[in-house]
Amino acid sequence: MRSIRHGWLKSLLAASLIAGTAGLSATAASAADLLDSVKQAGVLKVGLEGTYPPFGFRGPKNELDGFDVDVARAVAAKLGVKPEFVTTEWSGIIAGLQAGKFDVIVNQVSVTPQRKQVLDFSTPYVYSAAQLIQRKDDKREFKSLEELKGHKLGVSLGSNYNDLAKSVPGIDVKTYPGAPEYLRDLAAQRVDAALNDRLMVNYLIKTANLPLRPGAVVPGANAEVAIPFRKDNPKFAQAIDHALDDLRKDGTLTKLSVKWFGSDVTKPGK
Repeated sequence: MRSIRHGWLKSLLAASLIAGTAGLSATAASAADLLDSVKQAGVLKVGLEGTYPPFGFRGPKNELDGFDVDVARAVAAKLGVKPEFVTTEWSGIIAGLQAGKFDVIVNQVSVTPQRKQVLDFSTPYVYSAAQLIQRKDDKREFKSLEELKGHKLGVSLGSNYNDLAKSVPGIDVKTYPGAPEYLRDLAAQRVDAALNDRLMVNYLIKTANLPLRPGAVVPGANAEVAIPFRKDNPKFAQAIDHALDDLRKDGTLTKLSVKWFGSDVTKPGK
């Protein structure tokens, strides 16, 4: 009887040890930091649209180019890995990050309270604001979103400008897949104004070849642009911030900003 009981206790103890080891392995796996997998792979997977000049777009030889592309390459270099770009539509880019299709997004993602609930962000690397776009022949001058109450405003679906426009009751917000679509509707008088990043407005108007003009910068709609990644990766967060800090100190961010925008937009108030 004693030998039988002793064998049962040994089996129970062994089972407990196995279960405990499995639990520790599961805990270790869940606690693995994104930095470890990025370093192990030697690659930083970067999500971006690739159709959003001058931030990220295809050049004459179909190669990716733009301000955000340059920033992503510089950050990856500071981490000691190679960038691997994954292009995706803006409407699904946040979901793609959450699903692990890429490690970060470098695509002019503004920091918002809603996004911070589901993602972590680096320190900002661009400071911008929202700006209106109007028709050249429109004598009206909308100076704020409040003045657009009762009017139609075009924005990109899923953008923070969509959220900003809808935060003002009374605006008839029209959403579009992207800027080309709402700019055409603006020129055709199907909407009264459009809303985008002030860094983009002059470029959009120039390349659209439509009778449009820059409108007012929206008061109080300043934006901080940063690099989002999945939550609970403290080592990765520290490494990304350290990389951006180095790029500020050595002048790389300023150099890239002047290259693409003609001024330094990487510091507050610029």
